[in-house]
Amino acid sequence: MAKSYLEITLKINDADRAAAAGVYNQYKAPFLETIKGATLKKLLVRTEDVQVLHGFDTAEDAQNYLSSELFNKDVVTALKPYLEDSPEVRIYTVA
Repeated sequence: MAKSYLEITLKINDADRAAAAGVYNQYKAPFLETIKGATLKKLLVRTEDVQVLHGFDTAEDAQNYLSSELFNKDVVTALKPYLEDSPEVRIYTVA
């Protein structure tokens, strides 16, 4: 069970949501298989935005993911054309 969560909120135009979901699907398995402490990854879709919820063993693992090559070189680069605004990034720890 995840003890920390990384929530990334993305403003994505309705017309681009299918393509952005494709990025999520493309990198879900590599995230779960290669990132230390990764336990889950879920795509949450709302009318006003899209959120990607990542589960980790520790908050440090979540922070380290944000510095990883997978996140910065692959995920961010692939999502950049679909973003309407800068993503909102939050890390939570389960009490």
